[in-house]
Amino acid sequence: MCGIAGWYDSQQDMKEMTNVLGDMSESMKRRGPDESGMMIKSPAALIHRRLAIIDPENGKQPMTAKTKNGYCTIVYNGELYNTDELREELKGKGYKFSTHSDTEVVLCSYVCWGKDCVYKLNGIFAFGIWDESKGTLMIARDRIGVKPLFFYQYNEGFIFASEIKTLLKNPLVPSKINEEGLCELFLLGPGRTQGNGIFCGIKELLPGEYALYDGKKLQRTRYFFLKAHEHTDSPEDSIKRVRELLTDSIERQLVSDVPLFCFLSGGLDSSIISYVASQYYKRNGMGRIDTYSVDYTDNAKYFQKSLFQPDPDSEFIGIIQQAIDSKHHNVTIDNYDLFASLTESTSARDFPGMADVDSSLLLFCRKIREDFKVGLSGECADELFGGYPWYHNREILFENTFPWSRSLDIRRTILKEGLLPKGEEYVYQKYSDTCNNTEKLKTDSPLEARMREMFSLNYYWFMQNLLERKDRMSMYNGLEVRVPFCDYRIVDYAFNMPWSIKALNGREKGIVRAAFRGLLPDEIIDRKKSPYPKTHNPLYFELCCNKVREICRDTNSPLYDILNFEGVESIAREPDKISSPWYGQLMKAPQIMAYIIQLDYWFRKYKVQIV
Repeated sequence: MCGIAGWYDSQQDMKEMTNVLGDMSESMKRRGPDESGMMIKSPAALIHRRLAIIDPENGKQPMTAKTKNGYCTIVYNGELYNTDELREELKGKGYKFSTHSDTEVVLCSYVCWGKDCVYKLNGIFAFGIWDESKGTLMIARDRIGVKPLFFYQYNEGFIFASEIKTLLKNPLVPSKINEEGLCELFLLGPGRTQGNGIFCGIKELLPGEYALYDGKKLQRTRYFFLKAHEHTDSPEDSIKRVRELLTDSIERQLVSDVPLFCFLSGGLDSSIISYVASQYYKRNGMGRIDTYSVDYTDNAKYFQKSLFQPDPDSEFIGIIQQAIDSKHHNVTIDNYDLFASLTESTSARDFPGMADVDSSLLLFCRKIREDFKVGLSGECADELFGGYPWYHNREILFENTFPWSRSLDIRRTILKEGLLPKGEEYVYQKYSDTCNNTEKLKTDSPLEARMREMFSLNYYWFMQNLLERKDRMSMYNGLEVRVPFCDYRIVDYAFNMPWSIKALNGREKGIVRAAFRGLLPDEIIDRKKSPYPKTHNPLYFELCCNKVREICRDTNSPLYDILNFEGVESIAREPDKISSPWYGQLMKAPQIMAYIIQLDYWFRKYKVQIV
């Protein structure tokens, strides 16, 4: 994995911009600590920071290939999971390869098929290709949106980068937000509208999208989105197919030239990945797989059961660890460190995020990075296979609102009265646009039609937030994390699966449970869904409340004219009165306080102006 950036300006001599280009490169050093590279050929410049995973010796970037009419140069971030198949196909067409890196395969695919190369790629990626003969810059993002790509277009040119902090290192990109950006932060956050970069003028290339810039105009094309078609497999065949797809995806993502690990929470999703990886390792004489779990100081002492978090992970981790015989490591996070890292995790994400759910992952990844550079994680199974409670509660299911943030009341509590008057309309429009744009079949029952809408909401919103969290917190530590459930074949299959099959036996992720029953211990197969663990220690809440009170007293705080101090204090005094989370399953009173801390830090750190 890597960090990439580029700049195309037909009026600018890029050789005079080396200082700016150097600053942009340095801002991505954490994404690519191993090597750096740059191509400067006016009117274009490409920047690359490398985390070497595949072919460390020969995969240096930017990488250039000769064509019939000139040269093409690529900067690429990601992993291609059908590298071998594509390489053989290209060899059959006469192409020769000097490395075994997937970067060269992507570049040759472009030389062969042009912009249509994206249809050939199975992987997680973002890339930019400068085609010297055509004078065009192509940028592309993987189908699911696992790897990030942002851009800024102005009259004379175009800038792109893996992260927003890199764009902001260019003096042409202003650090400003308007009312729309404030609605995103305060009424949707930490979720974010796809394509919206919060800052004025900054946009995000959509998942499954590529774009061509010719020095004058930008042409964007969506090459993958959710398409409705009939599911013809029987329940028995569906079980078999899910097992085949997941196993194939996991095994493809185990390819690495450096040691690899798996996240293991004791839940269904991470257990499946760790099981398949363990079997693969043993079958190929690779020894035992390493697995990692996370906990917090004194968490067992303060743990409280809830609808969203019914039991702790520790017991189940032991069961699956013994079953697969992994080399297991448990990382325990200190609550003071968790609190202190709220600001660092904001810098990693470039936005206020999921509070300690972000900062804990950042610390977790930092510890893992001491021994590993690449691993596999179980994100996205819940969005694709109906794992969340809101899929199964009929009252929530048919509400006309985002199920993970059903009311704006708690958000209005912390805002001064009269701010963002069109906020409710803004949020509802985002929700309704997603539902209205969801493809359905004429034969869908009202329940099936609604389940397609719920799939789209989770896929295009909640899942994207979790993918952003995983990418930023891991890559901030120079750690690559792959997500096998995000194979586009799995996404397409799951979107079109009838609810009666998906929720087999009336269970969340019922089809996935059935697919691996008999392979995993029954305790793991039957375990109720439990999310990523959060701290239950009251010390963390106390630390957050004290900091927020300090922010509220600071007349120089950028939030001073935004926050309703009495509303904030009411949450601090009576945290148990919050009936539903701010966002998702875990963000309640401690996380609301932490989100305010992240907001204050973000406005200061990025010197954000409200316009």
